[in-house]
Amino acid sequence: MLKIVRLETFVIGDGPEVDPDKGGIEPLACLRVWTDDGLTGFSEVFRVPPGVVQATVGGPETHFGRLLIGQKITHPERLWQHVWDSLIHTNRRGWEIIILGALDVAIWDIYGQSLGQPVWQLLGGGQRGPFQTHDETRKSGVVPYCTLVSDVWGGEAMIAQQTDRAARLRDLGYRAFKVEPMMSSPKDVVELARRARQVLGPEPTLMVDVGYLFNDVPTVARICRELEEFNIFFFETPFPVDSSEPYARLAELTSIPLAMGEHGVTRWEFLDMLDRGKVSVIQPYMTTCGGLTEAKRIVDLALPRGALVCPGNWSTQILGAASVHLAAYSPITPFIEFAPAEVFDSPLRRELQEAGFPVKNGAIEFPSASGIGFRFPEHLAAKYRVD
Repeated sequence: MLKIVRLETFVIGDGPEVDPDKGGIEPLACLRVWTDDGLTGFSEVFRVPPGVVQATVGGPETHFGRLLIGQKITHPERLWQHVWDSLIHTNRRGWEIIILGALDVAIWDIYGQSLGQPVWQLLGGGQRGPFQTHDETRKSGVVPYCTLVSDVWGGEAMIAQQTDRAARLRDLGYRAFKVEPMMSSPKDVVELARRARQVLGPEPTLMVDVGYLFNDVPTVARICRELEEFNIFFFETPFPVDSSEPYARLAELTSIPLAMGEHGVTRWEFLDMLDRGKVSVIQPYMTTCGGLTEAKRIVDLALPRGALVCPGNWSTQILGAASVHLAAYSPITPFIEFAPAEVFDSPLRRELQEAGFPVKNGAIEFPSASGIGFRFPEHLAAKYRVD
């Protein structure tokens, strides 16, 4: 039986000359789990300071080293529960859960390799729902939506740049797009959606993310009324997520599905979003939510409530690979988030996308390789190393 013998971390990034707000990769901790027979699992730790990851994961005497080194991999869920139970006196929130999530993805990677199966099969196989079965490509593939950001926020420059990027990506075969009028006026939010729909035409899917821009329900309700004519698939994070109450009030006033969850931690926060916030689309990040083990539970909570799960990912295709496996399993996942390297000035993002699962005709085929199937190009660790 496989046993964990070592945890390893290293940090990569684009460097200070590439702005993270323009699609660059800021210093990003990656981790590798080693077993006694030489199998390794790989993941990244998004939005946790790399120094915290190195201090808590990097050796046998670290916080997570003491919990995992020497443990047998009988099943990823057993190890997840072992670590979760051990965190009862440390709040079970924040960076601890994100790191647990990254370790869980790496352990699923090992588990799949040891059984010669892709992880999505081990999660339960491809459970196809209506979104998947009406579309031939979805029967054996996952559809990414392209998140578009700007070098500037607000006004004509933002609108022109995001719509230009949408048109370029549509011409490359992508078919779902999310515009982001962050730090913008209500007028600019509506105008960006109008222009994006005009550029894309009626068929592509269009989402809008305003990034916690507003605090009052009446303003957002007026915006949503104006957006309804543009066939918006979801409207993401209009309010801070400290309280679910504004989301519940807004849900009663608009026909546009509301989305949130990129920073959601554990199934319990998502349960609150679903039941009290009346959110129709939840967006767990595969590490932030607590890993694939917890993400599967989140799907299982959303399914009987009639909600959709569209995994978020404003990071790299290391994290994106785990999203593909959840989507291949889930019957309620029409899309996953995708930060397209084609329109961002990030050499590292571009190389990681090339190493990841290819997008063909706007979709990613279900992985056939065992484990997660993302094989990190080792030369990138040296080329983009951040000390």
